[in-house]
Amino acid sequence: MLRLIARVFWTFSRWRLVSEPAPTRPTVLIGAPHTSNWDFVLMLAITGTLRMRIHWLGKQSLFSGWRGPIMRALGGIPVDRADAGRIVGEVVERVQSGEVFGLVVTPDGTRGGHTHWKSGFYRIASETGMPVTLGYVDRTTMTTGLGPTIELTGDVPADMDRIRAFYADKAGYAPERRVEPRLREERPARDEPEAA
Repeated sequence: MLRLIARVFWTFSRWRLVSEPAPTRPTVLIGAPHTSNWDFVLMLAITGTLRMRIHWLGKQSLFSGWRGPIMRALGGIPVDRADAGRIVGEVVERVQSGEVFGLVVTPDGTRGGHTHWKSGFYRIASETGMPVTLGYVDRTTMTTGLGPTIELTGDVPADMDRIRAFYADKAGYAPERRVEPRLREERPARDEPEAA
């Protein structure tokens, strides 16, 4: 069903899918720049076309009442902020079961005022041993899709340099809300002098 909806979407949309093939192993799928709720629609169209099973994390309130079954059917996993550590264990269980999926994480967010990405995607990938797939939205070219899948090295600035290089020319759906891919956990940027 999702594949049919995706086909209809691409037929009538001005957006074009320009993508590498879907990964063949579990991966943390970054959705960036995440500047609009339309990114969710684009993500469903991308993964529906590529036949990629996905899961995504959402606050518990999204899963209350009649929305719960729909959100779960679309791959949603409710997050209890009081027990957020449980998520890594659940992801590891899915990996060990042999399920191939992309865990969609949007590290920047749609609200204004952000200056850094959240590091949850990095922690989850590091703790589970999953690679990171760089999904993107670029309004300047009206293209979206999946970029490369990379293995993290544990050298946060070096890994983020690779991620920054990929997203350098990706504007997002609403370019004015784009946040530079940088984690608070990084050391000072390489081109900035260390504080004395």
